[in-house]
Amino acid sequence: MTEAKVQTKVTRTLVGKIVSDARDKTVTVLVERRVKHELYGKIVARSSKYHAHDEKNEFKSGDVVEISESRPLSKTKNWVVTRLVEKAQAA
Repeated sequence: MTEAKVQTKVTRTLVGKIVSDARDKTVTVLVERRVKHELYGKIVARSSKYHAHDEKNEFKSGDVVEISESRPLSKTKNWVVTRLVEKAQAA
């Protein structure tokens, strides 16, 4: 007998801070990472913004969340918010 190969889907996950929750069912997440400069060797901060799907509009600006890659949901939205890491500080 031959065994069937089981395909496991590995999705990328990132952790970032929500910088905008103005749109319906969408949040903008700022993901920062620290990398070494190629020539000078100094550690520099690089950042990227991702649009992520938030079905119930439950996450607010300032929250730290985990996002995972998904199928394209719109022209710019390929990520889904999976969990809340840290709630925003109350001002």
